[in-house]
Amino acid sequence: MSEYENRQLKQRAWEAAGQSAFAHAFDKQQTLASVVDQYASVTSDMPSEALVQTAGRVMSRRGHGKAMFVTIQDESGELQLYINVDRVGSDAFSLYESIDIGDIIGVSGTMFRTRRDALTLNIDTLTLLTKSLAPLPEKFHGLQDKETRYRQRYVDLVMNADVRSVFSARSSIVLAMRQYLNEHQFMEVETPVLQHIYGGASAEPFRTHHNHLNQDLYLRIALELHLKRLIVGGYERVFEIGRVFRNEGVSYKHNPEYTLLELYQAYADYTDMMVLTEALLKHLVVQHTGGTVLTYQDQTIDFSQSFQRLSMLDALAQYAGIQDPTREALIAALNQHNIPNTGQEAWGHLVGMVYDKLVEPQLVGPIFITDYPWELSPLAKRHRDNADLVERFELIIAGMEIANAFSELNDPVEQAARFEDQERAREAGDAEAHRTDDDYIQALQYGMPPTGGLGIGVDRVVMLLTNQTSIRDVLFFPHLKQV
Repeated sequence: MSEYENRQLKQRAWEAAGQSAFAHAFDKQQTLASVVDQYASVTSDMPSEALVQTAGRVMSRRGHGKAMFVTIQDESGELQLYINVDRVGSDAFSLYESIDIGDIIGVSGTMFRTRRDALTLNIDTLTLLTKSLAPLPEKFHGLQDKETRYRQRYVDLVMNADVRSVFSARSSIVLAMRQYLNEHQFMEVETPVLQHIYGGASAEPFRTHHNHLNQDLYLRIALELHLKRLIVGGYERVFEIGRVFRNEGVSYKHNPEYTLLELYQAYADYTDMMVLTEALLKHLVVQHTGGTVLTYQDQTIDFSQSFQRLSMLDALAQYAGIQDPTREALIAALNQHNIPNTGQEAWGHLVGMVYDKLVEPQLVGPIFITDYPWELSPLAKRHRDNADLVERFELIIAGMEIANAFSELNDPVEQAARFEDQERAREAGDAEAHRTDDDYIQALQYGMPPTGGLGIGVDRVVMLLTNQTSIRDVLFFPHLKQV
């Protein structure tokens, strides 16, 4: 008989006794952690007489003739149960013996301590709430295979407390982001996921189709252009935390859908965004760790000091040894390190390729890399001191881009010309070039105030704060190949 069939027999035994194996509800009056906290003062000489009613999943059981010990678990912690035939009666005890690891049960009883000083619930009644028909992994080996853990995250969460703690931390981190921005007068908004024109980033989109309207649509690749429309409309501080979708490769720091925080502040520029970004990241570190020093893998990252600022061209000189970034010098550096290139790329794209491959992986930070070539940033303002550059920065921590920000381009004529440049790049084969958004140009024609914009990769912030090396370990359900 298979384990599945054996458990079905036990299910039918409960049903024969007049109890459903899949209950509709249960009055769970306390979490397991609160039970442990409330009755911590109980001693072996002075048990409690107060009735406790709670519930959880069975994680272990061991029998001793006419008594057995069971451990149950909920999201808050664990609690040991003691079931004695003399207390519950022989018929009930016989039924309770059919409980399997993985079953979800509701229990009531009183608290005492065993001779080994273990705080324990002495059971009066036990109710089967959900019969587990599939066995959990063996306790001591658990669910170890990464691929299986991602595909069966529900089992991973049951078996691995450290995994649950990462996702609990994620929830707290996102909440802290929201609270910080609310306290700084930013209004949270929602913008469309389905868009006629995708934009706001350099990425390939996912395509879909609306049958009733017979329209081709795209899943958004960024939040930017709709949020800036709201700045045109008169709101001065807006933010959104939402899913974006990019039809690109999968890696330790990339997933086709991920969570992005974007915010826009009127009458601000990219230097204001640096101040805000630094303050927000420091706040999150203190909130999560209680201090200002973070350990990520084997790197100690100090958030107590001001974040370093370094222009992209100075970063090429310092980390790649390119003092004079001519086209020839950039192509030579790419070829020397076997980095694919055609030699025909625009100067700004060559700068970006050298930076991405040779500089960024070396950066521990926190460090703001500033002042990008204009070709890399079609939505950013030209640098006020150098027309070959734009006012943009990325925040790099532990070799990862954490944030990206601009002094936003608000000149509709220049923005239209930038879109035309992008369309030419698309015709030349750049599938990630921006599309022209005529409605966005029209919005700018009505007038957008000077604006600073910021995007923060929420998943990467969670990776950093929870010391995870892969984005898959901070996403409940990461994208995987079909099997």
